[in-house]
Amino acid sequence: MYLALLVIFLQCSELYTQEEVFTFNAVEIKVQPSVKVKNGAPVSIVCHADISKNTDFQLKHNFTIFKDGKLVFMTVSDKGDAQYEIPMARSSDTGDYECTVEAGRKTKSSNSLHVWVTGMTKPILTAEKKEVLEGDVVKLRCELPEEVPPLYFFFRKIKMNSTPKEKHVFEPYRNFSVVEFSVEEGDNILQFDCFGRRTVKLEFENSEHSNKTLVTVREPFIKPTLSAKPSNNITEGDRIQFECSTVVARMRDIEIILQKNKTILNSVRDEKILKYSAIATLEDSGEYLCKVEQGRASKTTKLNVDVSELFPKPILAASMNKLDENTELTLSCSISGFRKANFSILRKNSNGDIWLKNSRNLTMRVNVNDTGSYICKAEVKGIVKESKPVRINVYAPVSKPTLSVIGGLPEVVLGKPLRLICHSVTGTPPITFTFYKGNEIKKIVINDTYATFLDENIRRNDKRGYKCDARNNHSSGVKTSNILNITVIVPIRNASLGSIPYGEVEDGSETAFLCSVKEGSWPILFRIFRKTDHEVLLFEKSENADRVMWRKEAMNRQDTGTYYCIASNRANVDVKSHPITISVILASWQKGVIAAFVLIPIAGAVALTLWWFLWKKKKAKGPSVEMSGSALATNLTSEKLTRQHNDGDYYSGSGYIEDSENHMKSTDESKGPDLESAEVEYTEVEVSTLDPHRAPVQKGTETVYSEIRKANNENTRAS
Repeated sequence: MYLALLVIFLQCSELYTQEEVFTFNAVEIKVQPSVKVKNGAPVSIVCHADISKNTDFQLKHNFTIFKDGKLVFMTVSDKGDAQYEIPMARSSDTGDYECTVEAGRKTKSSNSLHVWVTGMTKPILTAEKKEVLEGDVVKLRCELPEEVPPLYFFFRKIKMNSTPKEKHVFEPYRNFSVVEFSVEEGDNILQFDCFGRRTVKLEFENSEHSNKTLVTVREPFIKPTLSAKPSNNITEGDRIQFECSTVVARMRDIEIILQKNKTILNSVRDEKILKYSAIATLEDSGEYLCKVEQGRASKTTKLNVDVSELFPKPILAASMNKLDENTELTLSCSISGFRKANFSILRKNSNGDIWLKNSRNLTMRVNVNDTGSYICKAEVKGIVKESKPVRINVYAPVSKPTLSVIGGLPEVVLGKPLRLICHSVTGTPPITFTFYKGNEIKKIVINDTYATFLDENIRRNDKRGYKCDARNNHSSGVKTSNILNITVIVPIRNASLGSIPYGEVEDGSETAFLCSVKEGSWPILFRIFRKTDHEVLLFEKSENADRVMWRKEAMNRQDTGTYYCIASNRANVDVKSHPITISVILASWQKGVIAAFVLIPIAGAVALTLWWFLWKKKKAKGPSVEMSGSALATNLTSEKLTRQHNDGDYYSGSGYIEDSENHMKSTDESKGPDLESAEVEYTEVEVSTLDPHRAPVQKGTETVYSEIRKANNENTRAS
């Protein structure tokens, strides 16, 4: 009975379990009051699960809310809704929210919903120091305490009556940033502020500006004063003295510098005053700058100085600027409107000017080494001025130039350019070289000692010679080279090889090979090769001709192969002929010997066989011939006697017999062994009959045929 009750209970439990069936229709996420709210406003994120049940039964729901994939809220409820409250929304709450509901081993998630909290918290700006010196730095810290990185920070330095200077910093991992601003000369009271920026859905959003922070700047020293004594307007030759001073709060690390055109003239350290003096020259005119530096602080003062000219620069004049060697040169130095000065004449040199004479004038006989630049100097009251340099060129005459082909003999290959060089051993550059082809000017070159010319228009029969001229500024004039005649080398063209005999050559015979070219300058190098499995040079000869013949006296079987020739000349181009094939065969006497050894035994055998056959035939044929001959003679004799009195022509018996026998004999001989197997053999004999009605003639013909048949039958039986 208990077992029956247990079975009933289990069945009822199974029926009850099967009745609790549910399914997720949807899971939704909502934001109240809206998906876009202001910073500081309350926000509710609601997750709703739409579930269908077969009966009304209790179901536990596990609600989980994620922001940008991170868990932010989780609760368990038997209701179909859960709510995540944010009392004061901040920009850090901006993001993509998603809700997941789990119930009865079933899970379903909502779609993603973007929530945007507009506006950012006001940043906080602090300064490390409230009072600084010129040259110091102000260290600032800007913080967005409730914001989440990545963030951009913008700092501003604000001065009175000037545009603010701005710096920006990107902070990917923290919500604050630190920067430094240098304090420059003229900065008195400074204000600083900052603001933040973030990126939301590819859009920028800025925060409010921070509080303004005030920083006071103190001067470490006052602006320096710069003066010139006796005045800033003086005459060259007078002494001028500069003085630069300042008032310093503390003397440590103070430095005063005097500059002109970025060139430091003098400097002092840890002193309040700087002095500098010099003899004034025209070059001393200009702007002077006094700079006082201490740490990062720096202040400057400027002063313009004007130096008047005491006397103008001297002028150097030359009797000639271009002259031949061993001629006389006079140099004169003068000052316009001023004669009382100490003059000297010098020659410029890279290692220092070379003094020539302390005088206004200088006369000397020059050579090529005197070429150069000359100056003169004038001194008044310790002021030394230098003239502009005068260039003097001394020329040696050019030597007779030599004209030659670059890198070779006076020849050129047709179709290739000709390179010529014209060279003068002596002569002061620049030298003007002129190239001629015949009497035609081809090129003019100005160079030091040589010049080159490239002639690309070379013709086959061009017989014009080349020459060149050389001249410089020497008065001797032009020098001309000797005429250079050029040999034009015509390259080899179309080489060919032939032989006599051609193709097949008897063993031991002579063969003549002829190698020729269609054109090409002499001498020509001819080479003949035989190619089998490798190439063999057979003949080589240089000829002043367009062909060469080589005789091979005794050819043998090893000479069989392919032959070709190569021709070349000074154009250095090998031209190869088409190959020819030579086959060495047996000579006639060799063929005769071989034929004798082969044919003589064969002929002997044939003769022996023929003799045996004729002997056998003669033996079988002898009785028949005798019998037919006697019968035929009788018939012919009878016919002759009968026709003796007839008129007209007639055939003699003897003649007829001779023809018949000959005819029969040739027929028998031509048949040979076939007579043995023939059953009936007829020999047709042509007989002229004067009268078809005459009986003797008919009788004679029948007798001949019968005798031939009889003889054939006897030959057959005998065989």
